[in-house]
Amino acid sequence: MKKHHYRLGCDIGGTFTDFALIDDDSGNITTAKCLTTPVDPSDAVEEGIRELESKLPGFVSELDELIHGTTLVINSIIERKGARTGLITTKGFRDVLEIGREIRYAPYDIFAEFPRPLVPRKYRLEVDERIRSNGDILKPLDPKEARRVVRALVGMGVESIAVCLINSFENPVHELLLEEIIKKEAPGVAVSISYRVLPQIKEYERTSTTVTNAYVKPLTGRYLSGLSERLKKIGFSGRLFIMLSSGGVTSVETAAEFPVRIIESGPTAAVIAGQYYGKNFNIPEMFVFDMGGTTAKSCLIQKGVAGVVPTFEVGRVQRFMRGSGLAIQVPVVDLMEIGAGGGSIAKVSKLGTLQVGPESSGAAPGPICYGRGGKEPCVTDADLLLGYLDENYFLGGEMKLDKKKARRGVEEKIAKPLGVSFIDAIWGIHDLINETMTAAAKTHIAEKGGNPKIVTIAAFGGAGPVHAYGLAKKLGAPRILVPPNAGVGSAMGFFTAPRAFDLLRSHKVTLSSASFLEVEQLFSELEREAAKILQREAGTESISYERSIDMRFIGQGSETNIPVPNGNFANLKKADVRRLFDETYEKLYGRTYPESEVEFINFRVRASLSAQLLKIPKLAPSRGHTLGAAIKGKRQAFSAAVHDFIPYTVYDRYSLFPGAEFEGPAIIEERESTLIVGEGSHIRMDDYGFLWIDL
Repeated sequence: MKKHHYRLGCDIGGTFTDFALIDDDSGNITTAKCLTTPVDPSDAVEEGIRELESKLPGFVSELDELIHGTTLVINSIIERKGARTGLITTKGFRDVLEIGREIRYAPYDIFAEFPRPLVPRKYRLEVDERIRSNGDILKPLDPKEARRVVRALVGMGVESIAVCLINSFENPVHELLLEEIIKKEAPGVAVSISYRVLPQIKEYERTSTTVTNAYVKPLTGRYLSGLSERLKKIGFSGRLFIMLSSGGVTSVETAAEFPVRIIESGPTAAVIAGQYYGKNFNIPEMFVFDMGGTTAKSCLIQKGVAGVVPTFEVGRVQRFMRGSGLAIQVPVVDLMEIGAGGGSIAKVSKLGTLQVGPESSGAAPGPICYGRGGKEPCVTDADLLLGYLDENYFLGGEMKLDKKKARRGVEEKIAKPLGVSFIDAIWGIHDLINETMTAAAKTHIAEKGGNPKIVTIAAFGGAGPVHAYGLAKKLGAPRILVPPNAGVGSAMGFFTAPRAFDLLRSHKVTLSSASFLEVEQLFSELEREAAKILQREAGTESISYERSIDMRFIGQGSETNIPVPNGNFANLKKADVRRLFDETYEKLYGRTYPESEVEFINFRVRASLSAQLLKIPKLAPSRGHTLGAAIKGKRQAFSAAVHDFIPYTVYDRYSLFPGAEFEGPAIIEERESTLIVGEGSHIRMDDYGFLWIDL
């Protein structure tokens, strides 16, 4: 038996921090959950590890790796708590962050707000240099001017500097010189140059992404360094990995250098777990639904693959309005995130109607029933009052919920102001949040060409199984899948993610005039760079690569990503590459244009190491087990069908056995989550402990 045989997944959410510990020798999984500590998230990390140690004394010294997902980066951007950042750019490009794409996201709203740039104008300085679009130097950078600009920013007290010069993705010589000067003139100041962060065409997106990286770099570096030291003090000597927004995991050093890559670190993990389960069970269309305390995340997985998109937005002024946030150009799993969680606040709107979310009570103070000072009724309060949650078995009985306070809050803040009954108020909160999620889910599924009538909904998160049945009924989905330990699904997802990193380089050239030998050299260079990033954790493992090219018709403003074979690109024929483009384009848009010329824009490489996958052990055979032994009793809970409280049979999930089958209405309880199933549904547990619900 090897000394280090444990792996720990730790996901810091807006309300709870989840832990999943797997013993690779036995396959046993131990879980824990504690409230997030927003001031210093590492407090919750240590608290959770201490709780696990009470169950498995001494496991920390046998811990091989800890895989961590965090909302720290995205929260610091939304709350504007990053570093004072300076930007050095080419003369004439000082205001690119405000000019953006010169597109109004709400063209008829004269009062439409736009997000404030992370770098105020006074901290944005210019250097008089210029590189042509083909990489030729038109005007050399003057080192004296560069030093003067750097000193000016240091004099203004900046903690981090972003460098983004025009066309540097074709020739980075001036950015590299500036990086060298900053390190000499201001060794204590963090530096991010666009050639390393995002060597890609499109000036606004490249500048915005580089600035965002610089803005969160000092904070992320301090947090990861502090977390590493804290873990060492409690006996951890293994490897610390961080979840990437693209669905891979990377070393703590890489995450500290490119923190913009971990903005969607936490939400991605449940999707990656769903992708793994979908492949294992051969589910053609799976809709992953992960609902926690603050947000609900979802993603349509088709043929076992979750899509990755090259761009997303952070800190939208209007939450559901595309274009109202800061543009970030890094690969991210194509998920949908809305403000719908157990902590989503219910209130009476200005129009006198019920509104639920997107504001959340978070971990502090939390819903009223937590008894931590919360005054506003939340979704969890409604779920408790509907009978879906047991006030004495929340978090396995570790956290007692206050039903009386929750009822008083709903009556005073919702029922009386709206002039409705108490039952209508609590059901209205639960049903409205389901309706909000359904509307968003339908849009997301339609955009991906999916059909909600055939998807299997995989429910994750503390609140996911509570709301999955209501969501499925509204979508018309035929089946729900609830994995073991669904309440800590994101933490489980870390075990299914590969160690990977994505790199790209822009080089605009038409297919007809492209030198495939030069393209092969470019791909090889990207693979060498990726190998350097992964070599820390590679050891003797071989690295695998996936290549793709962003292509478009000449004159188009957006590109289509085309996967290409891994062999020597110089051996490919141009007609074969054109065929790949036409096939993909026609599949997406219904037709293609063979007579129109196409061009290459971006060259992409994804480098990855094999994942040490999660092995879910089979449950013990069902000999001697009876369904009656798993029944905890009956509880009055609300039924939408009869619009009243009816008796639901309550089951202990840990006492269910392979082959166990029963009908709804039922409540299946486990420590971290509760599954609610209404009438007209059939529940079955398989050999691995997964619950399959057919509606």
